[in-house]
Amino acid sequence: MTRRCFGALVLAGAAFAAVARAAAAAPSVVDDAGHTVTLAAPAQRVVSLAPHATELIYAAGGGARLVGTVSYSDYPDAAKQVPRVGDSRALDLERIAALKPDLIVVWQDGNADQQIDRLRALHIPLFVSEPRHLDDIATSLTRLGVLLGTSPVANAAAQAFRGDVAQLRARYASRAPVSVFFEVWNRPLMTLNGEHIISDVIRLCGGRNVFAALKPLVPTVSMEAVLAANPAAIVTASASPDALESWHAWPTLTAVKRGDLFTIDGDLITRPAPRIVQGAAQLCADLDRARKRDTGIAH
Repeated sequence: MTRRCFGALVLAGAAFAAVARAAAAAPSVVDDAGHTVTLAAPAQRVVSLAPHATELIYAAGGGARLVGTVSYSDYPDAAKQVPRVGDSRALDLERIAALKPDLIVVWQDGNADQQIDRLRALHIPLFVSEPRHLDDIATSLTRLGVLLGTSPVANAAAQAFRGDVAQLRARYASRAPVSVFFEVWNRPLMTLNGEHIISDVIRLCGGRNVFAALKPLVPTVSMEAVLAANPAAIVTASASPDALESWHAWPTLTAVKRGDLFTIDGDLITRPAPRIVQGAAQLCADLDRARKRDTGIAH
């Protein structure tokens, strides 16, 4: 090899290394809104504007980078010590700006559009988090790992989550279907359609959301519609053990007649974060009890 060729190879290698370093220093991903999020370097000061986003950040290995979050960000325990910058109804935008974050994780359906627009005006990179399917949680972990520079931790968490989901799917998804009404609120009566991640959990368990076809993500339904659907199970996310007691006024409903009224800890079923697999395991077990009463088949 001539000296000139050797020199060219050295220069090419140096150029490649420089490009690789630049790519590593400027992480880039696509968020759940389809926006490309590019940072100058892995994020060191992060603000989370939703409890589920806080859980995702910790699971992805970035908990030490959190400098601000919102009310109800209470998991893991360390999150309780992070300064609050508001809640789902109102954000303290001045305080957020004062924290000098280099990344803000927002919740598309939980944070007001006007406030998100005002945050964009601050020219701080925003990552929109809106997982609609269980696998989106794993994808969120890997993407946040890229932005935080914690990919080894994030990828391991994503792999573990996918494995837990796969185990539940293998056990329950192909069993006899159970019709399910998921009650979000009772006055007015509200539920979830098939695009919500909880519907994905119901499907994972071999259940069928009786109002999956409705268009709003969180539709209001009539009592007559529920009676007509006659679900085999009624489920709610509530801390109150008697949250579904009012359904006993309708003893002809299959779910009421058989006693298949189930409550699940809302933190474990409504937050699209890794702990949702715990809520899914509980829901799957509950629906299996309803399934056995419906079919008389033991599993």
